[in-house]
Amino acid sequence: MENTVPKKYTADDFFEMLPETKEHLELHDGEIVALASPNVLHHDIATELFTELRSYIRSKGGSGKPFLAPLDVKLDDQNVVQPDVFVVCDRDKIDSKRINGAPDLVIEIMSSNRYIDLFRKLDLYSRLGVREYWIVDPRDRKTIVYFFEQTDYPQIFTFDDSIPVGIFGGELSIAISGLING
Repeated sequence: MENTVPKKYTADDFFEMLPETKEHLELHDGEIVALASPNVLHHDIATELFTELRSYIRSKGGSGKPFLAPLDVKLDDQNVVQPDVFVVCDRDKIDSKRINGAPDLVIEIMSSNRYIDLFRKLDLYSRLGVREYWIVDPRDRKTIVYFFEQTDYPQIFTFDDSIPVGIFGGELSIAISGLING
């Protein structure tokens, strides 16, 4: 029996092979990963979080820019992701096709891809420069937050808790329940 090693792709390979696909695909450490489409609650939470972040940045006259999936983020030459919601503070990372470099804040809303959000993406985001990572879990009504600049240990919030947005120094706090119950 022949032992084969899966082909590893670079970000350039990935973009060349899949220039404008409608599939939800990412590149994790050189491996192409297919992700499930989000459900309605997932989409609602993402949209509301994006709206809160955009409103806050606009009210402060900030230079940061929030985004919603699908939009490619090239973390490095082996990793391309499409976070559900994210904020980029350095506009030099933004070009007409994608984001080049780690966002400052990444929010993933868990659905059927639980392992990917909890482990694979946590690893990618922690080692490739994301400053803050939220994992919103609608099933268990909790949010796991990593403030990577402060600690490697997560903080866990219920949907009723106000979660401070660390990249804004905690000036903005968001309760997930207020977004979906209001």
